[in-house]
Formats: sequence, structure tokens, C-alpha cells
Amino acid sequence: MNRQDMLAGLVAQAIDTGADLVTLRAIVEESSELGAERVLDKLGLDDEGAHDDLDELRDLLSAWRAAKASASKAVIEWCVRGLMALLLIGIAVRIGVPELLR
Repeated sequence: MNRQDMLAGLVAQAIDTGADLVTLRAIVEESSELGAERVLDKLGLDDEGAHDDLDELRDLLSAWRAAKASASKAVIEWCVRGLMALLLIGIAVRIGVPELLR
């Protein structure tokens, strides 16, 4: 018996005998699991390798975030180094280093 048949049977039972709390909980549980299976099927994650695929995607996302943070840090470091070099050149010009080199 598949999940759809089980859910149909529970709904029929609820109609025939009245919906007690146990029947309602069973209907909710079966419909939730059926909905989750449909979502996984639509996403292409319904096979046995889906868990490995999700682990791989998490690793890839983690690596992307680390690379993005590293690249941002490197850009900031190079900007600071450039500004410091300009500052040193400005100080050197201001104190007259070019005239000393002539």
C-alpha cells in the first residue's frame, strides 16, 4: 500500500466513523510525508544519492563563502597597502627627498 492509498483510506475512515484525534493525526502525518516526497521528487532529490548530493552542495556553498571572504579581505589589504604607499610618497615629496637624490 502506497502513501496515497493510505491517505485515501484514512480520509474514508474519518468520513465513515468520524474523525477522532488519532485518525486526524494519522491523516496529517501521511499527508505531510506525501507532500515532502512530492517536493523531493520535484527537486530531483528522491534517489538514494540525494543525501550525498546535499552534503556536496553544503561543502560547495561553504567553500564559496570562504573564497568570497578571502577575496574581500585581499582586496581590502591591497587598498590599504596602496594608500600607505601613496602616503609614504607624499611624505617623501613633502620633506624634499627628490631634491636629495639629484
